[in-house]
Amino acid sequence: MEYRRLGNSGLQVSVVGLGTNNFGGRTDAQQADRVVRQAIEVGINMVDTSDSYGNGLSEEYIGKSIKGIRSQVVLATKFHGATGKGPNQRGTSRIHIIEAVEKSLKLLGTDYIDLYQVHRPDFATPIEETLRTLDDLVRQGKVLYIGCSNFPAWRLAEAAWTARSLHLETFISAQPEYNMLDRRAEREVVPCCQAYGLGILPYYPLASGFLTGKYHRGQPAPEGTRLAGNARAQQSTLTGANFDVLERLETFAIEREHTMVELAIAWLLATPAVSSVIAGATKPEQVVDNAKAAAWHLTPQEKQQVDDILDAMRRGS
Repeated sequence: MEYRRLGNSGLQVSVVGLGTNNFGGRTDAQQADRVVRQAIEVGINMVDTSDSYGNGLSEEYIGKSIKGIRSQVVLATKFHGATGKGPNQRGTSRIHIIEAVEKSLKLLGTDYIDLYQVHRPDFATPIEETLRTLDDLVRQGKVLYIGCSNFPAWRLAEAAWTARSLHLETFISAQPEYNMLDRRAEREVVPCCQAYGLGILPYYPLASGFLTGKYHRGQPAPEGTRLAGNARAQQSTLTGANFDVLERLETFAIEREHTMVELAIAWLLATPAVSSVIAGATKPEQVVDNAKAAAWHLTPQEKQQVDDILDAMRRGS
């Protein structure tokens, strides 16, 4: 496994991370434990969760799995979603953050969180209030680093300048949805992260499983997959154009004796600002498959060839 610094910090994270949004949903406690332990065995130290995943079960499962091996894990969780029915039990206000971090610490069974992330922007709360509260948590030792997820570029820049001008802890990472089919992050978020030294942690790198090849042209999504039962997502993802590009990408990967999963992750890692690709897994063997991507370093020529395939998809040719 290869490791990279997370943004401009000194924190080293595995280039392939473990996403756990299925824990507490499609993945029960026993299976989650096997997945986490397999991740650690193959060298993955970046484990990403949220207090909203599985209504808190994801954090609980992870906490039990890493008991006794806490130091081997870079534990990342997120806050923003509702933790109760009250008006102050959601968002990024000081009152909610303090409640949320204590709950997460308890569920995770740890004294500190390595990377505490704002799950999504809260435009009703001043960014200064959020950053001051997170700065307090760092000074208290409950949080070591802070980051964010789903922030537009202007909000990332605002947060960076607010932290800089007020001498507060600043975000070291940003999590955008980013994959071969969804490259919106390249317009502004990626350049902004590069300018301000934030490590990029792409989520949904396999486009909800489409880039694994588990879906087939003209057939409904297989039972148990992420797109199963989601007619709108199937309509937008399982298109003829997407299958056309998938087939070209699969050919590219096979010719180089790699899988489509490896190509999807390796392509993201070819962007220097990407620190770790957050890849979900519900089975230990999926963790192993994801981890193999760390060994494939696309050459500049290979990266350009893949980009040409993807650009052709954008042009509809």
